[in-house]
Amino acid sequence: MPTKGFQDAPDDRSELTAEQESAVRIVANSLHRLNEAVVKCVEAGITVELMRTARYHNETGNWGDQLTPVIRTK
Repeated sequence: MPTKGFQDAPDDRSELTAEQESAVRIVANSLHRLNEAVVKCVEAGITVELMRTARYHNETGNWGDQLTPVIRTK
C-alpha cells in the first residue's frame, strides 16, 4: 500500500568522505543565506532571478553550476 505525505530522503551521506560532507554543508549554509537575501530583496520591491552563467568542471566528471543574479525593479 503506498504511503501519503512527505518521506525522509534516503541517507546517502555515508558514501561521502568527511571532506565532501564539509563541502556540502558549506553549500547548504551558503544557499540558506542566499535564500534569506532573496526574500529581503523581494520584500523591498526587487525581483531577483538566479541564472546559470557558467558551469565549473574539474576534469574528472564532476561539475557545478555558477549563478549570477538578474535584478529587476518596477
